[in-house]
Amino acid sequence: MKKNKLVLFVAFIFAIPVLMFIFWLVKPKKKMVVAIIDKTVLTRDGQEHISLTWILNHERLTKTNTKRYNISNDYFGFFPKDNEKFRLKGLERFTNNQLKQLSEDADIAYFTDTYGIYKKEWYNQHTDQRSSGILYGGLSEKDLDFLALMKAKKKLIVTEFNTIGSPTTQQNRSRFESMFGMHWTGWTARYFDSLDTLRNTELPKWLVKNYKTSNNNKWTFKRAGIAFVSDLDQVVILEDTTHLTNDIPMIVTNKYGIEEFGLPERMKYPFWFDVIIPNNKVNQNISNFEISTNQKGKAELAKYGIPASFPAILMHKGNDYQFYYFSGDFCDNPLSMTTSYFRGIEFFKFLMYDTEDKMERKSFFWNFYRPLMTTILKEQANKK
Repeated sequence: MKKNKLVLFVAFIFAIPVLMFIFWLVKPKKKMVVAIIDKTVLTRDGQEHISLTWILNHERLTKTNTKRYNISNDYFGFFPKDNEKFRLKGLERFTNNQLKQLSEDADIAYFTDTYGIYKKEWYNQHTDQRSSGILYGGLSEKDLDFLALMKAKKKLIVTEFNTIGSPTTQQNRSRFESMFGMHWTGWTARYFDSLDTLRNTELPKWLVKNYKTSNNNKWTFKRAGIAFVSDLDQVVILEDTTHLTNDIPMIVTNKYGIEEFGLPERMKYPFWFDVIIPNNKVNQNISNFEISTNQKGKAELAKYGIPASFPAILMHKGNDYQFYYFSGDFCDNPLSMTTSYFRGIEFFKFLMYDTEDKMERKSFFWNFYRPLMTTILKEQANKK
């Protein structure tokens, strides 16, 4: 009797993923044309747009009536090939008529990353990335023309860090800011669980070098903290305890964001983000980044004009156009596309990440980005 129960239990456990896959497979497909722009694709894994592609596949939103989105092919931007070769298939090659046609065909424009590819990364050069020269990147005039067409047609536009940061030109950045009612302060930032250069190999050498240049060649930080970097290569460090009462940046969501998108009230965010000033007459704040400083940290931010609270999600949802700006690298999360083929996988999300690891980003995907984008995409699907 005990043996039979054990066999049934084991069979049930193995049957769960099979049933989850079948439920995913029988869910009806719905065509949703998303123009994904990603200029920072080092490998065919498409790390910078994987979160979006995961959700499109999981929700059975397809590029045609039958074909699913392929993470290696279905985007515009930089396409890596073997032996240090690559192909550029961005909007820069489009004629005005082709851009117009794309804006007719597309339901959504999503700019996941325009930072681009630098020679150091691509050719594995042993030089400072920021001075190594860029192969491809930045928000282009054609990108902006496409955004203008999508806006005029009242299509959904989603953009995120690093759409208008370096290496986008000031002229193109200003055009974007005027078009969507926001302003980039010139500051970007990231959390590090250790600022000790001997322990943390992920600390960018250029960051440490630039800080030392302005601070008598000294780098005294050992604990966790947040590094702010300006477009003028200024570096400001806030260290845990010295400047911070809570070392990790938090995204704090208001009542509307919690109820409308199913977002948590507070969510840690340990990756890159930028400091944005919104035009509140044009856009609505859904969530804010909160930096928890003590008096010393507050004074350090004030010295450089950096606010301790600034938008994480901006939204314009009117009759004239639809727009979102995410101030973090929201679409870049370490995921496996395999899990997107299982209906109800979100009920097992607690198995996907370690809550004790401050640097992990999978919890951000499951608890924040997934409900956010799933809600946005479902709303668009219902409109269609």
